[in-house]
Amino acid sequence: MSGIVNKIKRSRRDVLRFLSMKRDMEAGYGRLSYSQEGEDLIVATLLEYVRRGSFVDVGAHHPKRFSNTYVLYQRGWSGINIDPTPGCMAAFRKLRPRDINLEIGVGRESAERRFFMFEEAALNTFDAGLANQRIDAGRPLVGEYKIKTQPLREILQAHCRQPVEFLNVDAEGCDLEVLQSNDWNAHRPRVVCVEALQGDEDKANGWLMDQGYELVALTGRSRIYRVC
Repeated sequence: MSGIVNKIKRSRRDVLRFLSMKRDMEAGYGRLSYSQEGEDLIVATLLEYVRRGSFVDVGAHHPKRFSNTYVLYQRGWSGINIDPTPGCMAAFRKLRPRDINLEIGVGRESAERRFFMFEEAALNTFDAGLANQRIDAGRPLVGEYKIKTQPLREILQAHCRQPVEFLNVDAEGCDLEVLQSNDWNAHRPRVVCVEALQGDEDKANGWLMDQGYELVALTGRSRIYRVC
């Protein structure tokens, strides 16, 4: 009986905490983040002077969950969401109707590649080595699929209608490849956020530095750059 009472008390505290947070948000005391570690709030601050800009989100995963672009969407922005996970764009079409939503992989060249899908969809990857590490760590693999990939420069050439202010890259071990597949003369975002997986982030960092970007913020999972 005491266990049930304690559970009810915890539930009541959770409800009161939620109501308190809701009041704080409505009063303007807090800011809602959809990112894993507040990356969206950093990006929104860096681009606060842009009223209705355009973004590109590679490895978009979900229209809200772990999203670095949904806060911008709420501010009136729109953009291109790209993710190779089969069926993932149904939720984007429902919740992000202003955006262009593409179910395709991004790579150095147009090809068909093996894609590893996990029970936790945020872990899906084209990187076989990273997939094996996650399997060894006990992450359940749902299956392997053949997915078409296309260079980012070709995707943007076909679908981009205005200058890109923000590029988000969360490609699970293939982030450098995504960056290298862009045409940085044609599409040069003011701010770039790249996932920082151990062993790959230094290469992506060096690449962006060579393209004229500077590192301005670092979270546990991401590095955020601004054009110099």
